This record gives sequence, C-alpha cells and structure tokens, in this order.
Amino acid sequence: MEREVRVRFAPSPTGPLHIGGVRTALYNYLLARKLGGKMLLRIEDTDQNRFVPGAEQYIMDSLRWCGIVIDEGIEQGGPHAPYRQSERKPMYRQYAQQLIDSGHAYYAFDTPEELDAMRARLQAAKVPNPQYNSITRAQMRNSLTLPEDEVKQLLDSGAPYVIRLKVPRKEEIRFNDLIRGWVVVHSSAVDDKVLMKSDGMPTYHLANIVDDHLMEITHVIRGEEWLPSAPLHVLLYRYLGWESTMPQFAHLPLLLKPDGTGKLSKRDGDKLGFPVFPLEFHGTDAETGQPTVSSGYRESGYLPEAFINFLAFLGWNPGTQQELFTMDELIEHFSIERVSKSPARFDQNKVRWYNEQYLRAKPDAELAQYLIHDLQAQGLEVPADKAEQIAGLVKERATFPADLAKEAQLFFERPTSYDEQVISKKWNAQVATGLAAFAQELPTASDVTPDGIKALLTRVMEQQGIKLGQVLQALRVAVTGAAAGPDLMAIMSILGPQETAERIEVAIGKLAVA
Repeated sequence: MEREVRVRFAPSPTGPLHIGGVRTALYNYLLARKLGGKMLLRIEDTDQNRFVPGAEQYIMDSLRWCGIVIDEGIEQGGPHAPYRQSERKPMYRQYAQQLIDSGHAYYAFDTPEELDAMRARLQAAKVPNPQYNSITRAQMRNSLTLPEDEVKQLLDSGAPYVIRLKVPRKEEIRFNDLIRGWVVVHSSAVDDKVLMKSDGMPTYHLANIVDDHLMEITHVIRGEEWLPSAPLHVLLYRYLGWESTMPQFAHLPLLLKPDGTGKLSKRDGDKLGFPVFPLEFHGTDAETGQPTVSSGYRESGYLPEAFINFLAFLGWNPGTQQELFTMDELIEHFSIERVSKSPARFDQNKVRWYNEQYLRAKPDAELAQYLIHDLQAQGLEVPADKAEQIAGLVKERATFPADLAKEAQLFFERPTSYDEQVISKKWNAQVATGLAAFAQELPTASDVTPDGIKALLTRVMEQQGIKLGQVLQALRVAVTGAAAGPDLMAIMSILGPQETAERIEVAIGKLAVA
C-alpha cells in the first residue's frame, strides 16, 4: 500500500520567520498539495534559552497570510499531537535509551573543562576541525572508556552527563537527495553528536528524527544548511530500525543577498533597504533591551500572492516562459526535480514587479476599497463609484496599494504650481484664449464621458482655429499642474465639467500674471 505523502515545516520560535523559511514552507506545501498529501506545522522549541515570546504566533500568522494552509499543528490539532517539541519531552528518552541498549549511543561524563582541554590538544597538534568523534572518544570520560561499575556509580549518583551517538569510524554514509542526487559522506567526517543534553532535553537531531518518524513524514524539504546533518540523521534512522520508512530528503539552495555576497540572513532585515520577513515583527534588542521593529512585506504594501509567486521562483522554475502563477497553478506545475542546486540571488526589483502585476490585475472595485481607506485616513470622503473610476485610472502608475491614494491627490487638490517647462514651450495667448473658450463651454456639456469631453474640446479648438496638439499639454498642466499622468480626458470626466472649468480659469489667471 502506497504511503500518504506527509510533509512538515518545523521552525524554531527564536524570532521572526525569515523569508527563506517561508520558501521552505511553501515548497513543502506545494509538494504536499501536488501529491494529495498533508502539511504539518511542528514547533521545535527544545532550546528554551533562545525562545522569543510571540514568535510562535508570528509563524502561524505569517503562514496564514501567505495562503499556506496547515492540516495538522498547534491550532488544528491532529492524530500526532502535541505539535510542540517541548510538550513531547518524555517520549524522547526511550529512544535515546534504545540507542544505548543497542550499542549505538553512549553516556559521556566529560566536564566543560575536559572538553576544552581536548580541543586545545587537537589544535596544538594542528588537527583541523577538532571534534568529539570515533578517535577522540577513546581518550574521554564516557561509558565506552570507563569501567562498567564506575559508569553505574556515576549514573546512580546523579552525575551530569550527555548521551552521544556512536558514529562508526570507517563507513560510507549515502542517501539520495531529491535535488542533489546521491550524497556520499565518510563517517570520519561526522562527529559523535549529542542526542540528549544534561538537562534531559533532546537535541534537535534526536527530536527531529523521532518526531518525523512518529508523525509519518514521507518527505523532508529543508534548507541547504541542514545538508551536513543529513548523514547523522541517516544513521539515526538506521540505528533506530526505521531505515525502511526513512523520509526522502531534499535540501534547498541558499538565498543570497542581491549582490551575491553571501546568504541573506535575518540580520539583513532593513539594512539592505527591504524586508526579509513576511510580517512586521516587534521585538527587543538583545544588547540594549530597547524595543525594535523589523519591517514586513505585508506592512510594506506587498500582496501575499505577489510575495509567494516571487518566492516560488527563488530556486524553482516551471520550465516555461510563464511568470505569473496563482497558488493553485503553482501546485499544479510544481516539481521538486525542477528545484535548482544553485543558490538563488534575491532581487528586490523583481518582487516589486510582481506586486505591480498583481495589483493592476485586481478588479477596480477591490482597488477602490484600498483607495477609500487611505483617503479616509486623510479626512477625505469619496463615493464608491468615483473611487472605482479613479482607481481604474491611476492603477497603471501604482506598485503598492498606498500609491493609489498618492496618485489620486490630483482629484482632491487643485494645482498650486504648474510645470515650468511645458508652460515656457506651450503656453501663449492663443492657447489661453482657446482654453478659456473650452472652459466656458464645459459647464453646459451634455456628454461628460471621456469621449464626449474630447469631442467638445476638438470642436471648440476648430472654432478657435487651433490644432488639438497645440493645447493638449497646456490643458493637462492647467488641470493637474503636471506634464504627464493618466489619461487627460478621463481625468476631466471624473473631475466633472464645473471643477475642470474652474481649474482652467484659475490657471489662465495665474499664468497671465506670470
């Protein structure tokens, strides 16, 4: 019987969720949905010293904003609850004990001073990367080197210890990564990692493998930084007797800074002029204790569908020219085999481009709601039908929802200055006379659609013996103050004939004086 596909996103609540983490969650979600499986959220909070209040809720809120739907987790519950590792603490001990009983792990009683001395000896001997491994453990205080009765005495007396994995000295560890192909690592490069800490809490390595097994995870999609740990995890699956149901691994490429000089980290937030978190995060500076705010994509005006579409392409491509994908389309086209091994360089201009595309594709009625909200914040009330007209007209000049209100100011504020370059080249007595005649006709116009206003303007200019091209730029400046902008006839139609006529008359008066 074929196993149900089950993936998990397992962040630590140590601060805001980095966009690299969001991408990991997204790829897990896409694969699960593509293959008809389940998506789990597990909070890995075994390191209580790094726990940040509010981070857990932030993670869940971020995934929800992105449209990543969790099937099992803290909020949803599920057959493998609890989904916080700190609440699963009692179950890990038995697996550590199983590894000891089978000879694949051992007790280590070394003090911090003894560990420091060991590293110092190795460094003095010019051994690269000193570590506790199959060679050095023979000189240390552990249950492999101490007499059995002494080990028992130490355990009975409550002496502090850790439990370490006994990594074989000469063995090739191999696994087939879904992105990188076969990965082969010699066991001499793997140290005897701590599985259970002296406080009784499991380390990431043990808890991760036990939870993935018990939660029946079939695919582990995670960042490249976990690749060095994968051989250790393969050994754990083998030694615990779970190798036949070991999940398939896929290690995602790094996200690089825009200039390609290293990994895009949490610390880069706001330093580089753009957010690296999905939502704004309110925290505390570790050194000063002062409140801090890290900017988020949501608060910066990015739409979740644009953010997700952009993230999906950071390391994956569909093999076609299509760039705009809904979540459903991403699910349909996603394939882990099309994820690149190469690092992906972050491009802030590209995410802005995505936002423009999604914003401009929204119905004018939806854009009108953004506009009404922002104008109300300025104390301006505008009817929904007029807001919809304005939004439809200015959206091609907007990247963010807030840009709509900025572009719409010309409808609520008369010009206080006029583009000097246009005035110096296009404004003259003949143009002023023609525009005055047009302003006089406007209030009685029967057709105030853009086409109707253009027809009236054309007729009046013909009567004045003026070509339309002679007055258009001057008319735009008279009405808006600017040399460029949205369609002029549409602007005048929305402003209405009376307001448009008054603006033209004010401009004629001011520019005549000038």
